[in-house]
Amino acid sequence: MFNSKFGSTPKFYVRAPGRVNIIGEHIDYCGYSVLPMAVEQDMLIAVEPVKTHTLQLANTNPLYPDFSTSANNICIDKTKPLWHNYFLCGFKGIQEHFGLSKLTGMNCLVDGNIPPGSGLSSSSALVCCAGLVTLTVLGMSLSKVELAEICAKSERYIGTEGGGMDQSISFLAEEGTAKLIEFSPLRATDVKLPSGAVFVIANSCVEMNKAATSHFNIRVMECRLAAKVLAKHKGLQWDKVLRLEEVQTQLGISLEEMLLVTEDALHAEPYSREEICRCLGISLEELCTQILSPNTQDELTFKLYQRAKHVYSEAARVLQFKQVCEEAPDNAVQLLGELMNQSHRSCRDMYECSCPELDQLVDICRKFGAKGSRLTGAGWGGCTVSIVPADVLPSFLTNVREAFYQRNSSSLALQKHSLFATKPGGGALVFLEA
Repeated sequence: MFNSKFGSTPKFYVRAPGRVNIIGEHIDYCGYSVLPMAVEQDMLIAVEPVKTHTLQLANTNPLYPDFSTSANNICIDKTKPLWHNYFLCGFKGIQEHFGLSKLTGMNCLVDGNIPPGSGLSSSSALVCCAGLVTLTVLGMSLSKVELAEICAKSERYIGTEGGGMDQSISFLAEEGTAKLIEFSPLRATDVKLPSGAVFVIANSCVEMNKAATSHFNIRVMECRLAAKVLAKHKGLQWDKVLRLEEVQTQLGISLEEMLLVTEDALHAEPYSREEICRCLGISLEELCTQILSPNTQDELTFKLYQRAKHVYSEAARVLQFKQVCEEAPDNAVQLLGELMNQSHRSCRDMYECSCPELDQLVDICRKFGAKGSRLTGAGWGGCTVSIVPADVLPSFLTNVREAFYQRNSSSLALQKHSLFATKPGGGALVFLEA
């Protein structure tokens, strides 16, 4: 297909995997550790550097139209999260990191088997793939950590205020192990998952595009406002605080104690903009110009208590999950399942990032043998991840397929790619032979 598109052959190939976040939802951008693993599904780009300064992109999927632009004049339209803009994010990130103005062109054919909008990070995998492609064409080198940090920052060109988990696991993943990803500084630690269980991904078949909806960026802002109000309540320099983790670190207390502070300092009713201004002692104009992002300017109320409560409790669950994996007690699968169930409840009730289809799918998975099941990825659609004892896997897959997919004609067509057991895959890499 490359030959029919470009009349030539590719010189090298780059792959970057998608990921499933086992536990630790919506907390990376608050500064807290997460526990993902790479999946075997990935983005693959075939690349031919060319002498012109034109970037030509094609996709094996006919739904995604061809695109070409000057390599030296990259414009990313935040109003339309089109597929090629994710490639341009990775390209521009590397270009800006090295301060380059004259860039060589390239022909790229993109292929991928990560379902889009599924919460398995197809968009970040494309950004990472493009970053590695650009680095390779330039003949430059960076560490995996540097690449992850650049790609996390550059995905924000498309308007998504993510925290860096997706890009980090895409580069730092290793086959056979999940990773605890920590931030500031970015580092990854192996987490050995229990041998008697498998992780099964099930797609709700409700697509969620983070860059096209405001839910995600509103949650980011609610967490930022909660951090500032908590910091002010505790007499900290609140105007410098951006993340909930910074409040905990500056107070020098545990996550459990932070939950008590949240109960004491915040109320469950939504906060109006005026009340936030009163809490912080600022004007409405200062709130709008100095704190609210462009895509949250029109929000009139913010739920601070619920979001902070989710973040601090979820951050504690990640550490408990890692501890159970390390200690490997006889009932490890049961304990990990309970943590995953608590996580889903918190995502549904406190963070409000679930949807009826996800809740139904989680219930079905638990009914047919999963010890724990939860939404994974941003939510509002996408996938669930379940921990399933290995001995019940065949019946689990049969029953879930029948109960969720065969009752729903629209998801029937998707079911082949919608329900599968997965094991931890390797990270992004460059290779010369297809």
